[in-house]
Amino acid sequence: MDFSRVALSPEEQEFFDRTRAFIAEHVTDEIRQRDRETGENFSEPVHLALGEAGYLTSDWKLESEGGFDPVRRRIFHLEIGRAHTPWYHWGTTAVVARLVQQFGAPELVDEVLPGVLSGQIRLCLGYTEPEGGSDVATCKTRAVREAGGSSWIINGSKMFTSNAHNAKYVFLLTNTDPQGRKHRNLTMFLVPLDSAGIEIQGIRTVDGDRTNIVYYSDVRVDDLYRIGEVNGGWTVMRYALDAEHGITDAQDHGLQNISMMSEHGHVMAEAADGVAAVLGTPDAHGRRRIDDESIKFRLGRSIARIEAALSTPGMYGRVALIQTMRDSSPELMDLLGAASALPTGTTGSAEYADGGAVEFIFRHGVPAGIYGGTMEVFRNMIAQHELKLGRPHYGG
Repeated sequence: MDFSRVALSPEEQEFFDRTRAFIAEHVTDEIRQRDRETGENFSEPVHLALGEAGYLTSDWKLESEGGFDPVRRRIFHLEIGRAHTPWYHWGTTAVVARLVQQFGAPELVDEVLPGVLSGQIRLCLGYTEPEGGSDVATCKTRAVREAGGSSWIINGSKMFTSNAHNAKYVFLLTNTDPQGRKHRNLTMFLVPLDSAGIEIQGIRTVDGDRTNIVYYSDVRVDDLYRIGEVNGGWTVMRYALDAEHGITDAQDHGLQNISMMSEHGHVMAEAADGVAAVLGTPDAHGRRRIDDESIKFRLGRSIARIEAALSTPGMYGRVALIQTMRDSSPELMDLLGAASALPTGTTGSAEYADGGAVEFIFRHGVPAGIYGGTMEVFRNMIAQHELKLGRPHYGG
């Protein structure tokens, strides 16, 4: 593992400066404030600006297709994260667009891809169901082919369809053969969200994020919007799940995120730095709380755990980051005292604590542990597939 600093060429330095200036212009305090208030993790003006400037196209395309080289890609992602840009849903859109290109009809690719790269079209995921949890293959949302085979009728509901209210299409998992074997009875569709019979209802999570439950009532979808083969949806979906789970091959250049959800780790590290700054500030009598040996030990232990989690690769890193967020955030809040419970934006919170940063990661650690599957699911995946311990046994 090489942690050396990358020396930028003059052209790369110009790209760095231009990108930082662009983000500073478009990701304003007002944009960040709106994101905190809405919990959408999305800003249409920012997204459209990124599309118009060509950043989305360069980020989506491989280097061999004319996209960013590894250094520019790393610069772009680091600057996006540093500014707390509300753009997390671009990752979902990018993955689904790649699957549409790979498995969809050419006419559908022509309909969707230009709008994706311009920022006009966003895509979301329709996997989880109210009774399904992390086992998405138990899908009950039904798709029935109409007589003649030119269209399908879809009925069912999906939970946690984040960004559905800002998206144009949903990448929808359906059951097309209820009597068929599990994993061999599923079909994927890219369903236009303005179709008749679709109802989107907002839900707030404990950390303030906005997600949705979406109902499908006799929704008619042309066969053009089918992605992959009938009853071959699991093959298509595995690519998306691998990306969501962070199961990707390491690159020789070493400039990619070391694990999925590294961005969450950077937010956590930033919050810990804020706590250290508060504890190191002298009070009216010139005393610093950080000079207390017990506080120094507890703060150092939390920061060491964060550093270790940020350095843990692959699926292990995903689990380490979120577990560390859950374990370290209450410790950091306790070090700050009662004012640490004040959320961002509370009058006086920036003066008496850290501006609400630790309070946010304390709340965020709960839902972050179910993104793409629960922590227990990922631990089972590590045990079964990485450590070769076999399938879990849940019997008595």
